Amino acid sequence: MSSNGSASGSFVHMRGVSKWFGPLQVLNSIDLDVSEHNVVCLIGASGSGKSTLLRCLNRLERIEEGEIVIDGQSITHEKVDVNVLRKKIGIVFQAYNLFPHMTVLDNITLGPRKALGVGRADANRAAEELLDRFGLADKRLEYPDRLSGGQQQRAAIVRALAMKPKVMLLDEVTSALDPELVGGVLEVIRELAESGMTMVIATHEMGFARDIANRVCFLDAGLILEEGPPARIFESPENPRTQQFLQRILEAGRL
Repeated sequence: MSSNGSASGSFVHMRGVSKWFGPLQVLNSIDLDVSEHNVVCLIGASGSGKSTLLRCLNRLERIEEGEIVIDGQSITHEKVDVNVLRKKIGIVFQAYNLFPHMTVLDNITLGPRKALGVGRADANRAAEELLDRFGLADKRLEYPDRLSGGQQQRAAIVRALAMKPKVMLLDEVTSALDPELVGGVLEVIRELAESGMTMVIATHEMGFARDIANRVCFLDAGLILEEGPPARIFESPENPRTQQFLQRILEAGRL
């Protein structure tokens, strides 16, 4: 196995991954590879398996079949330390999940102080640098309910970044936002991509996926039916289900 991931050289490596919720199979023998510093966008209708795939990558869900390797380590092995694993994998959901009783600064420094053993002064300094980088420096002492939805989502992304993850998983992070707030969050993600962050992103923002992704995967009923460079997927999809999905998106004015 190579030092930067699986035998294929990928940083994130999924082979034959299947997941059931009771009798319902939500992931069906998924194969996925993500190279380091690349961005892979997952598209597909709600219920297609995008969120479950991300949750499996962070071991928030256990898989029934297959193997997942991240940064050279099998995360599906029974003896893997999930807490150690999660230090290198950041995940942000559509619900911001900020602690309402803590300031933005305290939300961001909690993980580094408790999980990484970083001193308060160093944690505060690193957090303030991130907040400044993403336009939230003046909000550091505010409580989450004093922030707009877009600001809360940016704070949630900063909180994940404060743990210095090697890969970021973003699950529909703009879907709960008012349309005028989406752009600010997408700019944060764009900057992360340009800085070389490895990311797997589930999104309904088709134009953004086309612009930012190295590869796009179309999921349907727990299967990756088609994957490839954004230009090919969006301009000349081969699978009939991909064609139907993108035609609906086009008719809705979202592409």
